Amino acid sequence: MQDDRGRVFREAWIAGVNKYFPGTPKDSYITPWDTTPDWEKSSATAVYDQVVAFIKAGDDATKLTRAQKGQFVAVCWIVQIYRHIADPKPGYVADWDKLPEWQQQTDCDIFEAIEQQVSTTS
Repeated sequence: MQDDRGRVFREAWIAGVNKYFPGTPKDSYITPWDTTPDWEKSSATAVYDQVVAFIKAGDDATKLTRAQKGQFVAVCWIVQIYRHIADPKPGYVADWDKLPEWQQQTDCDIFEAIEQQVSTTS
């Protein structure tokens, strides 16, 4: 179900923001799943599915570094941004090395949360 897959992504995002964001995050960063905009829900589900497809493709995701896992999530998210926003702000589509540390760590946590769910449901 889309909600379950996307919700895993969103809950990992919110947990990461709450853990790593310096100071008080914007409300939109920690909006609960039920009030998340539809385009973000579909994007979260799409990225979740891409991570799962990568893991299940036979590639040994455990060989990736934590940063490589986060980079995979970041690139998949950038594709979704371009899909849904005609002229995104540069920060929305920034390269990995331009992302703030809190966002990098959150993206790493997202991959690992999905990876953990896949390993427990396989």
